[in-house]
Amino acid sequence: MSGAIKPRVAIQSDDFDTAAEIARLTSGRHDIGAVVTFSGLCRDEAGTLQALEIEHYPEMAAREITSIAGEALGRWPLTGLTVIHRYGMIRPGENIVLVVAASAHRRAAFDAAAFLMDYLKNAAPFWKKEHLVSGAASGWVEAKSTDAAALTRWQEIEK
Repeated sequence: MSGAIKPRVAIQSDDFDTAAEIARLTSGRHDIGAVVTFSGLCRDEAGTLQALEIEHYPEMAAREITSIAGEALGRWPLTGLTVIHRYGMIRPGENIVLVVAASAHRRAAFDAAAFLMDYLKNAAPFWKKEHLVSGAASGWVEAKSTDAAALTRWQEIEK
């Protein structure tokens, strides 16, 4: 992990406030020149999705996300990093995930945020089940090949 920077990793059922998380990371800091955020929301899948149920193993998920956040801190000169992922029943339009990467310069913040989201989308230990408006049987969401390809590119880029 980079210097004294410790990532804030939270896995929670409660919603989060993106502006408050940015303020928490940047308040009183004058070494930050760029803040990149990514917030992932639950889509309604063209009106067919009632809710997305996200399950996880708490200790495993926290350990894995903290580890990958540490890898991001080792790869890029970040001045702050926050990763929040929700679990439980998430309705369309609600927040699922937030990544806030801060750095002196934009490229590091952009790259770190993209790296973390590619990891979270593809390899983080969360399982998603769709609950449909129609009442049809719920199904687990399968990983997409495009997500795997996005993660693979970071493995090809030298650390």
